[in-house]
Amino acid sequence: MSKISPFHLAIPVHNLEDCRNFYTNTLNLDEGRSSDHWADYNFFGHQLVIHYKPKAKDDTHTNSVDGKDVPVPHFGVVLNWSDFHAFADNLRSKNIKFIIEPYIRFEGLVGEQATMFFKDPAGNALEFKAFKDRSQLFAK
Repeated sequence: MSKISPFHLAIPVHNLEDCRNFYTNTLNLDEGRSSDHWADYNFFGHQLVIHYKPKAKDDTHTNSVDGKDVPVPHFGVVLNWSDFHAFADNLRSKNIKFIIEPYIRFEGLVGEQATMFFKDPAGNALEFKAFKDRSQLFAK
C-alpha cells in the first residue's frame, strides 16, 4: 500500500463543551459538522469525532517505555520534525500538563523520534511524534 488515506477516529467525551474548546482553541483544529452530542474535527488531515458519553470509572493503564509510563490506550499523529517542535512550543505556551514532556527517543539511532503525551479534558490520552527521518517510520 503506497497511498495514505485519512483515518476516522471517534472518541468518547463526558464534557463535550470543554473538549470542543480544547480541540478548537488549544490544539487549533478546525471544527466541521456537529450536533449537541458530537463534533467533527480536522485532525491533521484525518477525521476525529468527539462523541458525548457519560463519564465512566477511570480505567487508566500504562506500559513502561524508556522508563516512562505510557498511557494505554492513546492516539495521535506523526508530524513533520519542525512542525512537532512548533506544536510542542505552542502547547507549552498554553500550559498543557504533559503526561510525558516532549523528548527525543533513539537519538542518533534508527528510528530517532520526538514524542510527547498529554490528555484532553475527558481524559483521552494523545501522543504526537515526529521522526528525524520520516522514511524510518516503520524501520526495525
